[in-house]
Amino acid sequence: MRLIGNIIWLVFAGIWMALAYLFAGLIMCILIITIPFGIQSFKLAAFSLWPFGRTVVKRADAGVASGIGNIIWFVLAGWWLAIGHLLTSIPLFLSIIGIPLAIGNLKMIPISLLPFGREIVDIDALDAAYSDAVTIGS
Repeated sequence: MRLIGNIIWLVFAGIWMALAYLFAGLIMCILIITIPFGIQSFKLAAFSLWPFGRTVVKRADAGVASGIGNIIWFVLAGWWLAIGHLLTSIPLFLSIIGIPLAIGNLKMIPISLLPFGREIVDIDALDAAYSDAVTIGS
């Protein structure tokens, strides 16, 4: 089911948002000081291409630097990438098949606004880590 969801997502929203993230990453990499923002943008481009089966979790070691990075990101690229997610969700809401994809697109707005201090992980790895923690803690 993830494969089908990812293929439909890729055609209707993923490729367009990935291009937006790649464009933002290229702009950020032009200046040396904003290269970390470009790298983050490339990670988000990969996530926006194939999101089903992966999720975003908060990093435990995120601190003040992540907060400052998020403020700079919001000003430079975050707000217009969030608008891109909002705009690509509107046509998806017009069909029954597209409604879950539109909701998924809206769920990506928070990470497009504040990506630092978060990590994209595979859901299977997260489930395995959680089950190990539960087994050890029991």
